[in-house]
Parts: sequence; C-alpha cells; structure tokens
Amino acid sequence: MGNTIVKSQLEDVRDFLGNTVDKLEQFLNEMTYSELQQEKSGDEAYYKGLLSGIRRLLVYCEEGLETCQIVLKNEVFHKAAAEKTLYRIYHQCIEEYFSPKSDRWYEDSRSAYTGKNSIKFHSEVPESITSILKELEAGFQSVREELDFYETDYRTKMMQSK
Repeated sequence: MGNTIVKSQLEDVRDFLGNTVDKLEQFLNEMTYSELQQEKSGDEAYYKGLLSGIRRLLVYCEEGLETCQIVLKNEVFHKAAAEKTLYRIYHQCIEEYFSPKSDRWYEDSRSAYTGKNSIKFHSEVPESITSILKELEAGFQSVREELDFYETDYRTKMMQSK
C-alpha cells in the first residue's frame, strides 16, 4: 500500500478513536455502579465487570489515539510505524470491543444476517450499558472492515522478515 493510503487510514482511525474516547469518557465520568443498580437491579460482580471492561476499552482506545497522533505528527511519515500502529489498534481496540478479555459481552456472529446489533450480554444489563455499546458499534464495525487487511498483511510481513 502507498504512503498516502496508509496515512489516510491512520487519519481515519485517529478520528474514530478520538470520537470513541470522547463518548466512553463521558459515559464513564457520569456512570457509577450505584447508578447502574438504580437503573436496573442486577449482579454486583457482573455490573462491576462491565464497567471494568468499558474502562479497559477506553484505555486501549486512548493509547491507540496517542500513537496515531505521534505517528502523524512526525515530519517524515513512517509507513512501517503506521502499519504497526494500525495492526496494534486492530488487535487491542477492535478485538476488545467485539470480544473483551473479561468476557462480559460477546459478538453474535449471526447479527450480520439479522440486521441487529452484534453485541450480546450474558445477563440482562441496564439500558445505559446497551446504549453506549450500540452507539459505538457502527464505528467499530467500519474500522474493523478497514483494518482487516492488517490482520493478515502485517503478520505475513513479520513471518517473511524472520
């Protein structure tokens, strides 16, 4: 891929991450465990785990955003650094959204066929949790499709360099 294409993708991802970070920060700054319980009474450990998973996603997105900004700020654009950044964002941010390490929610792979949101929960959750993840889903889907290339291309490059 040419430098301009990779740079354009990095700029798009930077914008996506900036928007995502803003929304997640706003949500987490306003939402507490107690408010979730008031909204819908539920399992304490599960609710705290949901908030923890969203915080982890926010941290990954913040780190990805910062890295994008650094790579784009350099006077000389380093394509290899940009590709590595996009690969890392795919594996941290995108995968954490669709399949979090905490396993508090998961992606329903059949959703593409039903036209419904793909994020499902193991238990019932307050509407505010459902809303924030639904609000972010289209952006994550779009970026995943855009960066899917790096899943195979970057790994192939690493294997060839050994």
